[in-house]
Amino acid sequence: MVNSTASSREDKARASESYGPAPDPQSVVNQLYGDYFAALQLYVSRIISDPYQAEDIVQETMVRAWRHADALSRPELGSAWGWLKKVARNIAIDKIRARRARPDEVEESAGVGVGILGDHSDDVLTSMSVANVLLELIPEHRSVLYEVYFADRTAAGAADVLGIPVGTVKSRLHYALRKLKTSVEPTELVA
Repeated sequence: MVNSTASSREDKARASESYGPAPDPQSVVNQLYGDYFAALQLYVSRIISDPYQAEDIVQETMVRAWRHADALSRPELGSAWGWLKKVARNIAIDKIRARRARPDEVEESAGVGVGILGDHSDDVLTSMSVANVLLELIPEHRSVLYEVYFADRTAAGAADVLGIPVGTVKSRLHYALRKLKTSVEPTELVA
């Protein structure tokens, strides 16, 4: 409570100050920097948590003060401190709104690999080669391969489904795999 009373006295003292009759803009801004820069930066840092952005806002406020130096040097138009606070607040609000309207920026390296599909043409060629070789097998060997590898059955389970003895399943599986091995050239199965 004591700080707010002291700060309101400082505000009134600053409001009563005059910058003389229409001096050049540079001298007005120099005096504004000397009188208000630290207080204005503290005020803006309460609105925006980023100290660097708060400093940018204060700098932009001072640029606008330089552009409107004639109005700031006339006390009948209001206090310079009130004008600076209002302009800084408006700039800060504009920056906050702009940040909310625009998505956060992401480093380019963070997105590497996202949305990029690998080349699976080799896998397609391999499966086409295997499918062609499977078509060359006799139906008995093909059905045993299907039950054991694709249906994930044991030799006994495949024998039950196919209605043949377990030994026959094992021998057909052996000959089917041997035929596949000799039929597929190593260059066809590029991984």
